[in-house]
Amino acid sequence: MFWRQMTADDMRAVITLAADIHIDHPEDDDVIMERPTFFPEGCFVLQAEDEILGYTLVHPAEFETPPALNALIGTAPESTDTLHIHDIALSPKARGTGASGNALKLIKEQGKLAGYRRLSIVAVNGTEPFWQKHGFEHHTSEKLTKKLASYDGTASYMLCPL
Repeated sequence: MFWRQMTADDMRAVITLAADIHIDHPEDDDVIMERPTFFPEGCFVLQAEDEILGYTLVHPAEFETPPALNALIGTAPESTDTLHIHDIALSPKARGTGASGNALKLIKEQGKLAGYRRLSIVAVNGTEPFWQKHGFEHHTSEKLTKKLASYDGTASYMLCPL
């Protein structure tokens, strides 16, 4: 298994994998297909011999302004210092292999190369400990309360300096 740059040919597999993994937070195909158009350098797929076992979706976002769940962005901000991790997702076959941590290293490298100062993520489903292990910290504000309303009640906005 290895991470490689996502291509347009990978989108059908990514959409299928997203539907299988994110039963509690489903997103329309258009939303998934839009994300890599803003920062393709940070979008990868986890390639196994003959199948894709994971993916990353990353895009620029304004500080404290993550996109709502299952919402098109339309236009990514041009002058922002924040790169948002929309998703790092793995099939059950790839979990426990260290693949998520390796993907995060690639995303951090690409973010630094592009001049971003920080990563953001909306952590859901009890994933906060993973993100904290990789340098992310909780961040709260009144503005975020509205933004996180489209997620479940356990969602939290987290930041990591690059």
